[in-house]
Amino acid sequence: MRLIHASIAAVLLAVAALVLPMSAGSVHAAAVDVYEFENTEQQQRFRNLSNEFRCPMCQNANLTSSPGGVAADLRREIYRMIIEGRTDQEIEEFMLNRYGDFILYRPRLTLQTVLLWFGPLLFLLIGIWAAFSIMRRSGGGDSQLTTESLSSEEELRLKQLLAQKENDVSDKA
Repeated sequence: MRLIHASIAAVLLAVAALVLPMSAGSVHAAAVDVYEFENTEQQQRFRNLSNEFRCPMCQNANLTSSPGGVAADLRREIYRMIIEGRTDQEIEEFMLNRYGDFILYRPRLTLQTVLLWFGPLLFLLIGIWAAFSIMRRSGGGDSQLTTESLSSEEELRLKQLLAQKENDVSDKA
């Protein structure tokens, strides 16, 4: 029994020896940038701008949460421009000129992005319209019933048909 426990312990130790160096390398990749700001306003502007811009390499992460090298370079660039005294609009213009609209994590409303902004609403409305028209065509509602009154001849004919139907049913029973 001791031999089995010793073997299991040896296997676990070997696995740990293989896994630990890999996880130590990932800790290095998740290093956090540390910047010195003159005041808290600059620090808050840096955070806001880093959250507003998308990492060109990662594509679905903002600069704050991206571990990529390009994101680190862009964070340094934002820091430099804030320290130089540039406004948020100047920094945004610099980024847009360099990387295009893709750099914005929340795209602006322009002619090119109208479908991006309002497309989901348009598809929802089309879906509602399609469902409504399918229900209407299949008779799901009372919208197809008419309330026209019958003429006296039609009423007489209807009574005759119903009486005949009752006779047919009672004869079969």
